[in-house]
Amino acid sequence: MVHHQASRQALAAGSGVLAALAGTAAGAAVATLTGGPSPVVAVGNAFVARTPGWLKDFAVRQFGEDDKAVLLAGTAVVLVLIAAGAGWIGLTHPRIAVGLVVVTGVLAVAATLADTTTSVPPDVAVLAPLATVAVGVAALVVLLAPLRTPSPLGPRREDDLPSGFDRRAFLVAALGTAAVATVGGGVTRLLGTSDAAASRATVTIPRPIDAAVPGPAGVDPLRGISPYLTDNHDFYRVDTALTVPDVPADTWRLRIHGDVDEELELTFADLIAEPLIERRITLTCVSNEVGGEYAGNATWIGVPLAGLLRRAGVRDGADALKSTSADGMVIGTPLEAVLDGRDAMVAVAMNGDPLPLEHGFPARMVIPGLYGYVSATKWLVDLEVTRFSDFTAYWTSRDWAEQAPIKLASRIDVPRGFQSFESGDVRVGGVAWAQNVGISAVEVRIDDGSWEPARLAPEDGIDTWRQWTWRWADATSGDHTLAVRAVDADGNTQTSDRADPRPDGSTGWHSVQFSVE
Repeated sequence: MVHHQASRQALAAGSGVLAALAGTAAGAAVATLTGGPSPVVAVGNAFVARTPGWLKDFAVRQFGEDDKAVLLAGTAVVLVLIAAGAGWIGLTHPRIAVGLVVVTGVLAVAATLADTTTSVPPDVAVLAPLATVAVGVAALVVLLAPLRTPSPLGPRREDDLPSGFDRRAFLVAALGTAAVATVGGGVTRLLGTSDAAASRATVTIPRPIDAAVPGPAGVDPLRGISPYLTDNHDFYRVDTALTVPDVPADTWRLRIHGDVDEELELTFADLIAEPLIERRITLTCVSNEVGGEYAGNATWIGVPLAGLLRRAGVRDGADALKSTSADGMVIGTPLEAVLDGRDAMVAVAMNGDPLPLEHGFPARMVIPGLYGYVSATKWLVDLEVTRFSDFTAYWTSRDWAEQAPIKLASRIDVPRGFQSFESGDVRVGGVAWAQNVGISAVEVRIDDGSWEPARLAPEDGIDTWRQWTWRWADATSGDHTLAVRAVDADGNTQTSDRADPRPDGSTGWHSVQFSVE
């Protein structure tokens, strides 16, 4: 009897999970049809919006670019646990189980109403979580009813009566619920295609009138060193968007307003009809640890941002450019950094192609010399000339610095940590950057020896990284530590003082341990 009761409780818990799956699938299907966020994504967005800075830093350090997948997976795990608990409780207390589902649904409704990542009206967006609750409750009630009803065939043995239930009715209910989940998933899969992806496939970027000069030949080939240009698929991505904003080019608008003489509004056709420039620029994330991989170099095509602002007429007293993305992200940029002559742009292409969806299609900001959290707004839709005192940006409200020039840095790509070489000739290499200034030298040191000059690739420009290599011709056997430091064009040597990324970027020499056989 105990065994049968445990089996029935397990089926009840599984019923809760199956009901939640059907409700979630139904909500996702309604979200697909209405254009709003799915309930799971809305809850995830609510969590991201309220995540304290230290927790966001921890997620980036531990999970890197997989932090969003981990968050969604964690949300799914919590949902499964709640659903299983509701099913288990519902076997003896069905009203409490229904109440638990409803409370969870209310939280999803609240998250959807507070979601700033969608332009769908709240009365439409809320239909998705309501569908989740309605289907979830109905499925739970239908699945639990047979488990609480004795089998019409009667007990097979005298001791079977306490745990007997209508197995046929339960099977029918389970199959029906699974069918609902399948249909909901099918609708999401078939109709949930990105309008932005279809739009991007039709976009042709005009030839820039001010093209980048041919790039440098690079250094001697060295397996493992970062390529001079980072492929779009390999370019780092750090943002808060759980799902990539779906912004077709034909509906995109950029509004420029605030402390200006004349407000501007540009369509995508207007934007790419402007004189375009092409520049190679290295971007760096402020979350980058010493030696980290959140840096990349690409060729960007876009419209000079300073020209757009001057056309609008920047008024005296403004010191900030407030930029907003399609998902509601607000970033603050020092206005001086846009107007001081550097190649700040509204970018529309990356390495010869229209911007990838995950890197900001149809348009984003690219400003050399500033960390991305104050300069690289993706899915850009709004630019307001204003003052820092009049608004709070997303990241500065989480204790990151308001001003964030990229710091002088260098990185070892070869060797990787604890890599082993054969004795004799050992070659090492990496990259170094000092935007708006340029790199003049890179030096390396083995163990506690003297600093030796590395060989630099030809300089492309002050806004791009430079590759470097160094040869240890008579490498001695044993365990060793390789350290690197850079010198910028102004003669400043990279500091050895170790500092964490928060609040305005990491510092310190990158070092790697390796061995020679």
